[in-house]
This record gives sequence, structure tokens and C-alpha cells, in this order.
Amino acid sequence: MLVGEEFGRLFETFERSAFRLETLDEYDVEEEREEIARFLAGEDMGAEWADNPWVRSMTDKGKQVSRVHVLRSPLTDYLRYELSAYPGNIRAGESIGIIDVTERPVTGLADHDFWLFDDRDVYRMHYTEAGAFVGGELLPPDRLTEYRGYRDRALSNAEPFAAYWERHR
Repeated sequence: MLVGEEFGRLFETFERSAFRLETLDEYDVEEEREEIARFLAGEDMGAEWADNPWVRSMTDKGKQVSRVHVLRSPLTDYLRYELSAYPGNIRAGESIGIIDVTERPVTGLADHDFWLFDDRDVYRMHYTEAGAFVGGELLPPDRLTEYRGYRDRALSNAEPFAAYWERHR
């Protein structure tokens, strides 16, 4: 399994596209804790919030970054925080869709997070029960068709983030 800088290098080395399926209602990311506290306190989130430099570091090179977040209403505090950051990701060039299974159940999706890079490398994301990242597991090539199907199903069933957020903000 890849973790830390080793996993982070995947975002520097992919060539064309990176797709993420997110499925958790809560992620425990140490680097986000202070920012979440500021968000929940209603404080200013700063310039990076308005135009995500991490996303822009990829899209400025002509790479496509997209995600679909499968979630359930009502939103957790963490999801309110994360979704509030999505407009800055979109401004930086990421395409984001939402599937709220409480509004519209969708079957045939993966029940776990994954990244699909360049339509050829799939990393299943592993987390603790509390949502802390354990590592990304490179899946064998014979699983590509399955995960491309999950991606395609998610994209075809996702509502554009802006439309979802307009109703739930």
C-alpha cells in the first residue's frame, strides 16, 4: 500500500486524468483539523479556499481532475466543510458531482473510495473506521473494467455540484 509522499507522487506523475469516488461521511485528516475548526466557527477560510492550488497544480498542466461524492443527507459537519470547499476546487478546474443516495438511490457503485489514474491504474483507498487514511492499494489490471464501470456509473448518475449545493447550502 502507498502512503504519504509515495501516494502523493501519483498526483504529480499521472498524465491525463484522475478520477476519485468518495464514499465516506467523515474523513479524519490531521492536516484539516485546524481548518475544520475555523470553518465551524464561521471564520474566514482564506485565499486557498477560493481557488485550490493543489487542484490547479494539475489542471494548469492540462490534466483532468474529477470526482463524484456519494453521500447521505443530512450532511455531517465534515461534509458541510468539505462541500463548502468544492467551489474553490471547481474554480481551479476540478469537475465534481454528487450522488445523494437519500434523495436518489443508485445501485452498482463501489462501496469504498478509489482513484483511477489515466484510465489504467486503480488505487483502492483504505481507511480506519474513524476515516483516517491507511493507504492506497494498487489493484491488478484485471480489475480495471470493473472500476471503469463504477466511474462511468457514478458520472452518469451524479448531479452537478452547483445544482446540489444550491438546494442544500
